[in-house]
Amino acid sequence: MNHALIVFLVGLSLSSFGAELKQKTADAFDKYVSATESRMKDELRPGGAFLYVDSLPADTKQSSLDKLMKGDVLVEVRETKSPGLSSNVPDGMVHHWIGIIFIPDVTLAQVLSVLKDYDRRAELYKPDVISSHLISHEGNDYKFFLRLYQKRFTTVVFNTEYIAHWGQVDSRRIYSNSISTRIAEVKDSNHPDGEQWPVGQGHGYLWRLNTYWRFEEKDNGVYMQCEALSLTRDIPFGLGWLLKPLVTKIPKESLNRALGQTRTVVLEKKKGESR
Repeated sequence: MNHALIVFLVGLSLSSFGAELKQKTADAFDKYVSATESRMKDELRPGGAFLYVDSLPADTKQSSLDKLMKGDVLVEVRETKSPGLSSNVPDGMVHHWIGIIFIPDVTLAQVLSVLKDYDRRAELYKPDVISSHLISHEGNDYKFFLRLYQKRFTTVVFNTEYIAHWGQVDSRRIYSNSISTRIAEVKDSNHPDGEQWPVGQGHGYLWRLNTYWRFEEKDNGVYMQCEALSLTRDIPFGLGWLLKPLVTKIPKESLNRALGQTRTVVLEKKKGESR
């Protein structure tokens, strides 16, 4: 079966089934998030493995750092493990990925000036974000809007809102937790400002999206890491063998693009300022 036909069948299959977020699905995801954030708190303490490469065996760590210095984007799947905890939630799918890049010859201040400009998130994360703006800002807390665009099996648009909290381990290590508070699917992707499905209804392509960012200035540049947790509908019964490999790589590819595009914007801004 050729790739084009597979994509067509995937789109036809998923778009034919509506999906509604059930309370047991949301509760299971929240439990998984809570366990993941508990692990993160330990990493953010002084002496913790701030970047995930810090916890790798020596040889693997050095190999990863060498790739980062060459400009690679490292992205891999993660799973939080704890007694009684599972990423296999009822009637849903948890997607858990982590990625990291290195931005050479920039300072932490230069990177953060770009990341905290929420009105420019559409520029940072194109083509996955087509519109963005800051809703409110108080101290280290930001509330912002993103209009997400996804074209894979079919074209889907989401209107989403988040609360981001910024914190600091020390002068060279900063983190930010961005938690989705509202995700609504637009009924007609050709009219993004048009009618929306009620939250938790629609096709179920995205129900939750949390991103956890870390920035560390060292080695004459800045390491930028993002750990992403998202929740989507489950795959219709009998189609898992065909759809799961394609569905699960969407968040991986989005994270890869987001990190790479952010590095590009940061370096372009620096270049423009030096002229």
